[in-house]
Amino acid sequence: MRERDDEWTGLMRSAIEGDSAAYHRLLKAVTPVLRAAARRGLARAGQPVDQSEDIVQDILLAVHLKRHTWDVSAPFAPWLFAIARNKLIDALRRRGRRIFVDIDDFAETLPSEIPAETASASEVAAQLKTLPARQREVLHSIAVEAASIKDTAAKFSMSEGAVRVALHRGLASLTAKLREH
Repeated sequence: MRERDDEWTGLMRSAIEGDSAAYHRLLKAVTPVLRAAARRGLARAGQPVDQSEDIVQDILLAVHLKRHTWDVSAPFAPWLFAIARNKLIDALRRRGRRIFVDIDDFAETLPSEIPAETASASEVAAQLKTLPARQREVLHSIAVEAASIKDTAAKFSMSEGAVRVALHRGLASLTAKLREH
């Protein structure tokens, strides 16, 4: 292990100095190790390992783009494995915890129609009128006019944080009022 790290560190130092053959040897040496690590990480997370190659490519691309950030006086492997760990985490986050179940297995138990739980437009309009003016204006700007938080903040001379607070409070109040009716 120590021998491998020393070899990789030497190859990376040479690569940084412009030795493209050393860089090629380094990438060729680290790829199988990264592939195995990606497969292990996916398996440990209970995910299929079929995306390990994509993760390896992400790691190698990050190494290439960020190689100037590596401290030449430090060993290479810890820097590489930190990138690998972060890329694996990114891939798992993108993937999420998805479990796929064939819906045909449950077709007989699923209701044919989902009951509507929506309020009428007139009921929503009536409840909107009961909200404080600022909350109502922010809700209208974002939900009806499809304005962004930034645009709404500029329109009402508010900070973006204040717009978010007003939006959240307005939606919470509106939801509570509609549930009462």
